[in-house]
Amino acid sequence: MWSRLPFGDELQADLGLPRRSRRLSSSPRSRVWRVELAAGPAVVKQIVSGNDADERYAREVAALRLASRAEAPVVPALLGADPGERVLVLQYLDHQQPSPDWIVGYAAALARLHASAGPEVVDVLPRWTGPDDADADAFLRLADALGTPVAPGVPAELEALVHRIRQAPGRALLHGDPCPGNDLHTTGGVKFIDFEQASWGSGLMELAYLRIGFPTCWCVTSASLALLNQAENAYLETWRSETGTDLHLDLVDACAGWLLRGEALVERARRGSTDHLARIPHRDWQWGTATARQRLAHRLAVVSRMTADHADLKGLSRLSTHMRQRLIARWPTIRPVPSQRPRT
Repeated sequence: MWSRLPFGDELQADLGLPRRSRRLSSSPRSRVWRVELAAGPAVVKQIVSGNDADERYAREVAALRLASRAEAPVVPALLGADPGERVLVLQYLDHQQPSPDWIVGYAAALARLHASAGPEVVDVLPRWTGPDDADADAFLRLADALGTPVAPGVPAELEALVHRIRQAPGRALLHGDPCPGNDLHTTGGVKFIDFEQASWGSGLMELAYLRIGFPTCWCVTSASLALLNQAENAYLETWRSETGTDLHLDLVDACAGWLLRGEALVERARRGSTDHLARIPHRDWQWGTATARQRLAHRLAVVSRMTADHADLKGLSRLSTHMRQRLIARWPTIRPVPSQRPRT
């Protein structure tokens, strides 16, 4: 549907009159145009729908301003803003098809983004929230629905896991939805866009996306162990270069936490009101490149392997193994998630 370009008098006074506007595809929660300004091409983004539209706009503006102060920013420049219309004007960046080892550059850019948070990040963005006790209870109910016995110590393991994630240290600038499509692969490196869910917290919660399969994203991929190790090393080296500090890499809790999140089985517009794990025994559904059961089977396999020698999560390791076995036995047509990223 056509809609007018929201480029008011103040933006025109600052940036000039936009020319040759063209509507671009976007989520239903925003409208996006490419325009030509006197200084060159730009993107106009207007956040439009949802009761949280004002909050999403404020998060995006705050995150872009924080990240833009880095010596080598991994975000487009914020050229202008109109809070009344929830409009941002951004530098236009050409996206190129990512290489097969794209997650290495992605991980390095993610580290730069995380490291760009200043001390004021805690004042301008909310803290990231992980799984809670309700998520853990829903996961245990799913195990029961799949006919998988739950060992007596597992509920306590999950309760402790939720607590550890809640207390995880770190004041990184988190993207909130660092998905394929929200990363632009440019001649100047990887840049991130769409910061409507930005927050602060432990960067490991987003680095875990690579192993657990991009849990909040339409696009799920499963990279080889060698490539994952290379990407995670790139993250650690970049973090050290940007901050002068070493980061202890332990992604077990982060990956296990994403396994508990039933809301990470559906797109954002459908989150917040339904126990999606409870739907798994009754139906499957497609979201992007994988179905819900595919996503769950992948996450169970990852967590089963990662927790096998983890003293605090051995019960979860066995439970994840058995749940995946039951899942595959009941629905043997479940395929592995894709190993390659689709063209974006």
